[in-house]
Amino acid sequence: MLESIKIPADVKKLDLRQLAQLCKDIRERIIDVTSKTGGHLAPSLGAVELTVALLKVFDPLKNRIVWDVGHQSYAYKILTERNDKFDTLRQYGGLSGFNNIFESKYDAFGVGHSSTSISAGLGIYVGKELKGKPEKVVVVIGDGAMTAGEAFEGLNNVGGLGKNLIVILNDNSMSISKNVGGMHSYLANILTGKRYNKIKKEVWDAVQALPRIVRNRIIYRVRRLEDSILSMLIPCSLFEDLGFKYIGPINGHSMPTLVKILSNVKEHVDVPCLIHILTKKGKGFGFAEQDATKFHGVPSFNNLTGELNKTKEEKNTTSYSKLFGRTLEKIAEKDEKVIAITAAMTDGTGLKGFAERFPERLFDVGIAEQHAVTFAAGLAIEGIKPFVAIYSTFLQRAYDQIIHDVALQKLPVRFAIDRGGLVGEDGPTHHGAFDLSYLRCIPNMTIMAPRDGKELEKMLKFMHRYEKGPIAVRYPRGEIQNFPELLNPKIAYGKSEVIFNEGKIAIITIGSVFKIGYEVCNKLQSKGILSYLINARFVKPVDSEMLMELADKGVKNIVTIEENAVRGGFGSAILEKANELGLKFRIKMFGISDKFVTYGKTSQLHHLIGLETKNILDFILKEIKI
Repeated sequence: MLESIKIPADVKKLDLRQLAQLCKDIRERIIDVTSKTGGHLAPSLGAVELTVALLKVFDPLKNRIVWDVGHQSYAYKILTERNDKFDTLRQYGGLSGFNNIFESKYDAFGVGHSSTSISAGLGIYVGKELKGKPEKVVVVIGDGAMTAGEAFEGLNNVGGLGKNLIVILNDNSMSISKNVGGMHSYLANILTGKRYNKIKKEVWDAVQALPRIVRNRIIYRVRRLEDSILSMLIPCSLFEDLGFKYIGPINGHSMPTLVKILSNVKEHVDVPCLIHILTKKGKGFGFAEQDATKFHGVPSFNNLTGELNKTKEEKNTTSYSKLFGRTLEKIAEKDEKVIAITAAMTDGTGLKGFAERFPERLFDVGIAEQHAVTFAAGLAIEGIKPFVAIYSTFLQRAYDQIIHDVALQKLPVRFAIDRGGLVGEDGPTHHGAFDLSYLRCIPNMTIMAPRDGKELEKMLKFMHRYEKGPIAVRYPRGEIQNFPELLNPKIAYGKSEVIFNEGKIAIITIGSVFKIGYEVCNKLQSKGILSYLINARFVKPVDSEMLMELADKGVKNIVTIEENAVRGGFGSAILEKANELGLKFRIKMFGISDKFVTYGKTSQLHHLIGLETKNILDFILKEIKI
């Protein structure tokens, strides 16, 4: 059936039996491709019927469909003229893992970070209205994304304006980490409340005198009611109070129900509408149904056994994230004031073990980075020592809080910035390309980046002791590297580490790209060319004494290496400090140029942007007179 779909309008020609077959075909296609490429499997499997029903009822070019995050949109890609390219998913030069307006005319809005869909959808709707061409706009948002403040800001604005936006809440009771927050607790209170349980007891007492078969039938129906009461009573009140017509909950895997409800809403509802659907994450692939968290975002896997094809990192090595978590556990053992905060990424940031050992000192605040940072600021006011572990790309969402609530008050909040640098197949929405730049300009902020795993451990212990203001350590995704042949001296505030100290050129690195600088120096040495190699350790403050010593030794050329945007990054910091000190160096900066980097294997991306040993070595040999 899938082969018959050439354009989205072809879906409208199918009857319900054919639509059911189409859903089966799509699931097989998603499982087959992601088993080879990896990707966000479970979320997309759960949204297949919804996607098909949307295209059965709506025209995606006229009635724009806005997906939140994009984790759920693989079926949408397949049905919107991209099935023939779906094998290239998340591969260099292939399809993006998320919605991308540059990839397809059917993608209404580019996504990758959560909770933006309602705001974007409202903007698209109002834009159409202002042009005199009002059309229905559909927003699809998952339950995890509803824990973020922007989602409620959007809902509030839609309800206040009374605009005819259709919001579909895909409720699978899952997000990357277990859903947390007041909404879930609020709903749970219904079944534990005094009034409900009093009624339940009275019913139970009343049926005891009835025949067994009748009694069991009544108890069964009451329990069915108990299972659904959360989603039947509370959401209706909540969303209608925000100005929405609430519809649901409905079975998100029932094609007849979905098509009927969507058709009715399209034709007959002229007010803000929220359709609450219930789906199963990983639907149609037993392994993903049983462990939706494991199969949320996966590497390649065996689609017959469900076994993930483990990376080298997962087989025999330790990732920077896991090392961070283990080191923080050791620190917390000796200091009960140490706590950890994460934003729906307990596993991803390496804090699963911390959560198990110190459950009362691990706070997963949900997808709410702004809250996480200000929450940490409040803890710091009380003398607690918070470590805020957030991916670099997601910490961008809390920029005002870092400045206003933490740095301005000079509070000792400790930022553990995971996924700094390029992260591979998730692409430009997830690369940690800007953190050194966006943090470096903030007063009172201290920024570090380790060259290897052992240095990360030392930096975390240094952060624990540091009380003079906010401090951040930034480290990459993936396997740790270590250099056992090199010494690993104690961390001293603002001081770099000099590895090689001869020559007329200095190579200064920050973070894990030290490996590249080390290789360049060794290759130069094999050609009889000596060079300084300096592991900066600190992005802020810059080691002024180190720069002055280089000038005193007659060094004229400096090469900086970083896995961050060159504009405003570490190399810029060296340039600015040299200018401030009146030192005349020729400085060449290697890093991420002034453009967004695509998706692909990290090695491919490093080659693309010239952040590799051969390119830097060639530049030095050709352009610098030594």
